[in-house]
Amino acid sequence: MARAATGTETGPRIIPRPEHNVSRAQISKNALKVLYRLRDAGYQAFLVGGGVRDLLLGREPKDFDIATDAHPEDVRRLFRNCRLIGRRFRLAHVYFGRDIVEVATFRSSEDELAPDESLLVKDDEGRILRDNRYGEIGEDVWRRDFTANSLYYNIADFSIWDYTGGVEDIRAGVMRLIGEPEDRYREDPVRLLRAVRFAAKLGFRIESSSESPVRELGFLLESVPPARLFDEVLKLFLGGYAVASYELLRHYGHFGQLFPAVDALLDSEAGEPYRALLLEALQNTDRRVADDEPVTPVFLFSVLLWGPVCRRAAQLQERGESPVQALLLAADEVGDEQQRHVAIPRRITTPMKEMMVLQLRLQKTRGRRVLGMLGHPRFRAAYDLLCLRAQVGDADPALAEFWTRLQTLDEDARVAEVDPGGRRKSTDKAAAEGEAAPDAERPPRSRRRRRPRRRKPTGSTD
Repeated sequence: MARAATGTETGPRIIPRPEHNVSRAQISKNALKVLYRLRDAGYQAFLVGGGVRDLLLGREPKDFDIATDAHPEDVRRLFRNCRLIGRRFRLAHVYFGRDIVEVATFRSSEDELAPDESLLVKDDEGRILRDNRYGEIGEDVWRRDFTANSLYYNIADFSIWDYTGGVEDIRAGVMRLIGEPEDRYREDPVRLLRAVRFAAKLGFRIESSSESPVRELGFLLESVPPARLFDEVLKLFLGGYAVASYELLRHYGHFGQLFPAVDALLDSEAGEPYRALLLEALQNTDRRVADDEPVTPVFLFSVLLWGPVCRRAAQLQERGESPVQALLLAADEVGDEQQRHVAIPRRITTPMKEMMVLQLRLQKTRGRRVLGMLGHPRFRAAYDLLCLRAQVGDADPALAEFWTRLQTLDEDARVAEVDPGGRRKSTDKAAAEGEAAPDAERPPRSRRRRRPRRRKPTGSTD
């Protein structure tokens, strides 16, 4: 039997193939290629982490990670399609087209003295900055975060190795940190978000001793690079469990660490209708993921920042800025402040601002230029945002109905809808009455060709 997550080390509980439901048929062919080649080369090779957890739960894993006693350089020698990455943790990525199989070398226990102290670097708060000390599987397991993620599937005999009681915790629906919770959160503050993400994704509860420091240690997220938090936000909100993640983040106070301006607005009297808009957008995102429809970070961040941008734009309009200019300036100001917490790449912020400006332009429903909106590359996303805003009272429902109806009409009907007194209508009326239409085609005038004038010779007189 495995030890408790904070006890002293013993051997693993080895669960033979007949006693678990994980099958090679459920593992990707590329992951199996890597596992078999490592095994055939004389190395230990295990499927590890969330892939084993999800297979035990009857879920389809998003990716398959591998742990081995082969060092990164050994993995690169075995696979020509391999690239070594990472400074904090040295990893090998084996490429199969767009599919990437991640291979990590067993890490040594923190209690073991490293021959080279430079291989383990921590900051003053205990956060691990670099750790490339290699060890054995019995040490590696204690460097993982949660018991549910610390299971190893052995390709040699298809057994599962469980050192921490992870199988029992999965059956009980519990997320439990391995080791002393506060120390583990300080080593890597992103574990605070991972605890929330796994609890939301799996429907698990966070075990009491692992949960108690979660709220009070939220300030540690300030030391995490904003670019890394961007990746975590995408995992939290675009994985199909956005609503549950949002509610847990708000419960533990971490949403304010990620989006302080949004959090402050949601807690204010002016928070409606933005609270309803955000919740409706997250519910819509979860539905789209469940239906295997695409979701984009552009739409997500547009909704998240819409409230603070609108409030700031209103202030700028009071100072004399035009509505469009005020919205653009507000989006820049709010976006610049947000970058200090979650770094949003320009490939997202640029179309995000376009979506926001289109909310103003979609208010116009008359004139030929209105039809040009239908061909705008951001129209569909802007239209979806408009419809969500109309549902929660942040926009005129009649406006959303207009754009919904306009998309169903043919070209002539669209022209009549947006330009009822326009040129085409008057042209058709004139033609019906037998009169010449103002813009009707007329035969070109025949022009007589003039003969060139004879030029007088230089110096000649009359």
